[in-house]
Amino acid sequence: MANLETALKECLSSIDGASAAALVDYTSGMALGTLGGSKDFNLEVAAAGNTDVVRAKLRTMELLGLKEEIEDILITLSSQYHLIRLLKGRGGNGLFLYLVLDASRANLAMARHQLRRIETELEV
Repeated sequence: MANLETALKECLSSIDGASAAALVDYTSGMALGTLGGSKDFNLEVAAAGNTDVVRAKLRTMELLGLKEEIEDILITLSSQYHLIRLLKGRGGNGLFLYLVLDASRANLAMARHQLRRIETELEV
C-alpha cells in the first residue's frame, strides 16, 4: 500500500508526459495532496475547478437515472490532457485523482492503466 505522497510521486515518475497530480475531495473541493504544477498552472485552483466538473457529471447521471459508476473523466486541450479518476473502494468515497499530461508525450491508454494501478495501491 502506498501513502499519498508516494502515490503522487509515482504518478509523475511512472506516467509518460505527467506534469502534475493531485488527490482531491470533491465534497469540499479541497486538494488533499498535490505534486507538480507551476507558477503558470495553479494546481489548487485546477483541483477546485475540476470538483465542479465531477459534481456536474454526477448530478446529470442522477437526473438521467443512470446507475453506472464513473471510471474516468477526460478533458482534452490543445496541448494537455486532464484525467480525473474517481476512487473506489475503502476510504475512496468522495475522492478523485487528478492528472495533467503533456499531450505530445502522453499515451492515454497507458496513463489510464497506470492511474488505475496506482489507485489500487493507494492507502487513503
